[in-house]
Amino acid sequence: MGLLSSKNPKTKQAQILLLGLDSAGKSTLLYKLKLTEDIVTIPTIGFNVEMIELENSLSLTVWDIGGQEKMRTVWEHYCENTDGLMYVVDSTDKQRLEDSRRELKHILKNEHMKNVPIILLANKQDVPGALSAEDVTRMFRVKKLCSDRSWYVQPCCAVTGDGLMEGLRKLTGFVKSHMKSRGDTLAFFKQN
Repeated sequence: MGLLSSKNPKTKQAQILLLGLDSAGKSTLLYKLKLTEDIVTIPTIGFNVEMIELENSLSLTVWDIGGQEKMRTVWEHYCENTDGLMYVVDSTDKQRLEDSRRELKHILKNEHMKNVPIILLANKQDVPGALSAEDVTRMFRVKKLCSDRSWYVQPCCAVTGDGLMEGLRKLTGFVKSHMKSRGDTLAFFKQN
């Protein structure tokens, strides 16, 4: 992943992975956060990269990687230098929840993802019958799966934007702590 420079030299850069199965709403979510407006998206072939500045001290470079089965095989190549993970779950697609859980479990085993904080976005909450954040937490066994990292499950709707800023703020808090602890560890190793 490349770094984009910020206008403010004190602004820290954080690399965020945006993953989830195809049609979960990743690109819709990304552009709702970036542009705060509705856009029509098409299935992502490859990836989208956008910079989001939520506050002056932290700039997020978000890598939205396609979720088609073929693309999932390359997710692991984007894990190095990742500071946070936003994993999008289609809360209405009960047929593929187990596939989604399995993919999340697989990516969290990547050596570069150790201790990386995660926000699970339980998307499509505007659709009747959507699983709640509590349902997603239970079905994905998040407490066990993410016991080694900071995590949170945020209900949201990428189309309306409901819950997106809350999830992003939560992730930003986690990322700052993660970067600080990683920085403290790096400083320790440089001194010794």
